[in-house]
This record gives sequence, structure tokens and C-alpha cells, in this order.
Amino acid sequence: MKVKETIFEGVFILEPHVFHDNRGFFMESYNKKLLEENGINIDFVQDNHSFSKDAGVLRGLHYQLKPKAQTKLVRVGMGAIFDVIVDIRKNSKTFGKCFSIILSEENKRQLLIPKGFAHGFCTLVPNTIVMYKVDNYYDPKYDRGIRWDDPDLGIDWPVSIPILSEKDKKLPFLKNIDES
Repeated sequence: MKVKETIFEGVFILEPHVFHDNRGFFMESYNKKLLEENGINIDFVQDNHSFSKDAGVLRGLHYQLKPKAQTKLVRVGMGAIFDVIVDIRKNSKTFGKCFSIILSEENKRQLLIPKGFAHGFCTLVPNTIVMYKVDNYYDPKYDRGIRWDDPDLGIDWPVSIPILSEKDKKLPFLKNIDES
């Protein structure tokens, strides 16, 4: 597995080695030892799995407040997503900056997102499955988010009218969020 740095400290793109043959393929999607060898020491405690039946489903931008903040390792099992993170660490020199990447069943890339980032994604094709590991359990009391269309973020989403949950339609703008 290749571990690639991004513009944000602690955010990595993981590219697994994929072994193809006449039956299909095999890959390691997670290897704790390899991550530790790259200075990444995370104790994941929960796996999450989402299915979106339509292209244009937008989930996010979500995060949890301390002490329930989460590191996430995100990958796509089927389909493709436009994946976005936003630095919400108010004392960070990159506060409010965004990063996006396409994650898909074809490229098999994964995104490692540390605590202090909001995360969201938009499905690019129907029948998309997204799976991610987290290092802290979900707690609705600490669940927060940012509006997907916040003009201060300027995210170039691949849809202009996404399919949103009622919760995500009501999220605040970055300038109004609770401390991360």
C-alpha cells in the first residue's frame, strides 16, 4: 500500500496494491502494521457502511465535537464519490480550507481523515457503497455539520441540486459552527 501526503498534515491518500487475475482481484484494504510503519497510529473501533441508490446523493459535511471527534478511513466498495474534507481546527493555518478527491471502486483509493475535519461526499453514479472505519463511536449529542453549499468554502460539487437529508438541509455555515 502506498501512503501519500496531502496539503493537510495528518490527511493521507492510501493506494492499495491490487492483484488481478482471471477471477477478479485481491487487495488489503487495511493493514495496521503498515500504517504504523508510516507513523499512523489509530485504534479503529467501528465500521460504517452506506448505500446510496442514486447519483447526486450528498451526505455531509459532518463531524463530531470533542471528546467524541473521529478519525475516518473512507473507501468506496461500489460506485464512485466526490469526497470532500474541510479543516475546522480554528487554530490551524489551514482553517476553512478544503480538499477533494474522487474515490471509486476502480481506483480503490482511500482517504484517511484525522479529527478536526468535516467530511462529506456526493455520489457520482447510482448504487454507490461507501465504507469507513472510525476511531470513536458515534454519539448524536456531539454530531455536527456544515452546509454543503457554504459560499465561504467554495466547494465545486459535481451537482447543483443534490439529494439531501432533512438534517443536512439545515446545517449551519462554517462561520457559525460549534468548536471542533
